[in-house]
Amino acid sequence: MSYTYDPENIFAKILRGEIPNATVFESEHTLAFNDIAPAAPTHVLIIPKGPYVSYDHFSAEASDAEILDFTRAINEVCKITGVNMDVGNGFRAIANTGRDGVQDVPHFHLHIIGGRHMGRMVQKAD
Repeated sequence: MSYTYDPENIFAKILRGEIPNATVFESEHTLAFNDIAPAAPTHVLIIPKGPYVSYDHFSAEASDAEILDFTRAINEVCKITGVNMDVGNGFRAIANTGRDGVQDVPHFHLHIIGGRHMGRMVQKAD
């Protein structure tokens, strides 16, 4: 997968206000909102506001301010949704990347999934 960003992806449209979302948290560089097809009681997508395709793209090209803001947003979302280790039982953070990682939207996003036991993450290949 290349780092060519598609400004017409659904998350870019959400960031431009063209598509509504159920915002959980927003900061200068980050938006977090509920997934429209949740896989668990808590399923929030956290996205940078900048045009990044994947986590490796974001970590290579985002500014220090964007990276710090995004990382702190993860903590805020976990506190807001009650999956943080202070009050909850934990969560899974997933960033799907590219074809093999089954990335559906070509805008970097982190899934925060929790509120129930998540089971094993990956099955062994045969």
